[in-house]
Amino acid sequence: MEENRVALLGVIVEDPESAEALNALLHQYKDYIIGRMGLPYRQRHINIISLVLDAPSDVISSLSGKVGMLPGVSCKALYSKVSHG
Repeated sequence: MEENRVALLGVIVEDPESAEALNALLHQYKDYIIGRMGLPYRQRHINIISLVLDAPSDVISSLSGKVGMLPGVSCKALYSKVSHG
């Protein structure tokens, strides 16, 4: 069984039409999300979301890839150097 990692996903939403699909994805991965912060940046017409996850690396990569494939959405993952079992 793969060890869990703590990771931060940075998400920038430039297309508000993708918000519903993004929220549906995040709901699918809710058991791994330990925190979420969303900031609307109205001057630039974008939304910035920070997600903190505690999950196996393949789960984090899967979520990051799926989020990044949404139209008008960018996503990057930053992994903690410490792994957790």
